Amino acid sequence: MDVLERAQELERKGEQIIHLEVGEPDFDTPECINEAGYRAICDGKTHYTHSMGLIELREAIAEDYWNKYRVRISPDQILVASGTSPAMLLLFSTLLDEGDRVILSNPYYPCYPNIIRFVGGTPVFVEVLEKEGFQYLPEMIEEKLSPEVKAIMINSPANPTGNIMSRVRMERIAQFSPYIVSDEIYHGLVYEGKEHSILEFTDRAFVINGFSKLYAMTGWRLGYLIAPKEFIRPMQKIQQNLFISASSFSQWAALAGLRQGEKEVRKMVETYDRRRRYLIPRLRELGFGITVEPTGAFYVLANARRFSTDSYRLAFDILQEAKVGVAPGIDFGSNAEGYLRFCYANSMENIMEGMNRLERYLKRSK
Repeated sequence: MDVLERAQELERKGEQIIHLEVGEPDFDTPECINEAGYRAICDGKTHYTHSMGLIELREAIAEDYWNKYRVRISPDQILVASGTSPAMLLLFSTLLDEGDRVILSNPYYPCYPNIIRFVGGTPVFVEVLEKEGFQYLPEMIEEKLSPEVKAIMINSPANPTGNIMSRVRMERIAQFSPYIVSDEIYHGLVYEGKEHSILEFTDRAFVINGFSKLYAMTGWRLGYLIAPKEFIRPMQKIQQNLFISASSFSQWAALAGLRQGEKEVRKMVETYDRRRRYLIPRLRELGFGITVEPTGAFYVLANARRFSTDSYRLAFDILQEAKVGVAPGIDFGSNAEGYLRFCYANSMENIMEGMNRLERYLKRSK
């Protein structure tokens, strides 16, 4: 966000910045979703919904998980929230007592440890390896297990790496005794292979998912939790006190996305893949290291240590000199220091121009 805010300052001064730092789809929300949201507003569907979310939407989510993963979920196991961050707050507020631990990979999405600490928990980091695509080795998790560990957090496809956890590895992790918390927000944004839900392997699991990434609905603020039934009522009570319910017309819009949005989503995924297939070899050509090619989400975490070991300073220098916004690896944990995250949720024209600017910058910096 520091990079983005500095970029916006430069833009106000007339500079033209290529944004590759922010993890947000560059597409407009699909028209069928917009129309459903508009219809809901016009039809007066603007009041509080059930605190767990519209039953129609929860039924559609359950159906979606059956169609994609062949897992049976009751709508009563689903709680709709105002985005995945509020969903995580509900989850960890319910699951954790003061001092309970949650195992996280390093690198990680920055909100994970912040929310865990906010509710009194303690993150325990596993230093995952670049050669493994920054994915857990099960034995590395096993070394961190203790009676205080309440959960293991996984994210596949992952932010910031874009890498996907294999079925074999996920199945092995699911055998550990703590609960598994699986962030599945980038499901559907997969270009090679197939993503798996943790619910295929265990029911001692929580799933975090939503509509922001796959359906280009970031501003609609809508996510959801799938949880073991015994946790639903406590989370519902926290939802009632903190948020009451998620936005009513956003829920009707999301329902249309699940029912009618497949064609437009497929076009977005195909476009992301074309950008990915351009960006990875181009970054390698410029001297960045990419050991395992990312096949999901819309990120590339590239090793930039041949240029600098201070990713924060390097990102700001690239912004200032090349007018290209990139995310410094240190934002995603100490194990990502010396890396830069490139987001390809931008037009091919802008990505190509950004790479050309970066090439000129690197040649000047030698």
